[in-house]
Amino acid sequence: MGIKEGLLALLADGPRHGYQLKVDLETATADAIPVNVGQVYSTLQRLERDGLVSKGGVDDEGRDVYEITAPGGDVLRDWLNSPVDLAAAGRDEISMKVLIAIFTGGLDPKAVIEGQRTATMGLLQDLTRFRAEEEDADVAWHLHLDRLIYSAEAELKWLDRVEERVR
Repeated sequence: MGIKEGLLALLADGPRHGYQLKVDLETATADAIPVNVGQVYSTLQRLERDGLVSKGGVDDEGRDVYEITAPGGDVLRDWLNSPVDLAAAGRDEISMKVLIAIFTGGLDPKAVIEGQRTATMGLLQDLTRFRAEEEDADVAWHLHLDRLIYSAEAELKWLDRVEERVR
């Protein structure tokens, strides 16, 4: 998710000023997307330029309040209805390290695998502990932790598979 889409989603829920959008975006994503207020305002300017949001007046403290426009709602719906292409989601650095180590022959892929496995196991233990300690946390935080835990477990399974294949 980009900041653009997050801001549009929040504005679809109701008008907000820039700083409130920053706070709400961080809260909604369980702080997985930290943003600075400058990013929010520069994104709002681009969204306004593109006709996706408009200023809806000012609040009691004189801050500009933004609202989503009909074209902004269309962009948001398109984004929400489009599945994420995991193959294009970004460079997978772990895969790149392992593949390059295998390809070059001069590097030890087993060392890369073991180093990553150790780090991922540590992360998984931390995440599992966080989940147990944060029983009273909101649903967004628990869902985010679940996603991270499942991703770590999948990475460990993949590392096992890689190790089998490079034997």
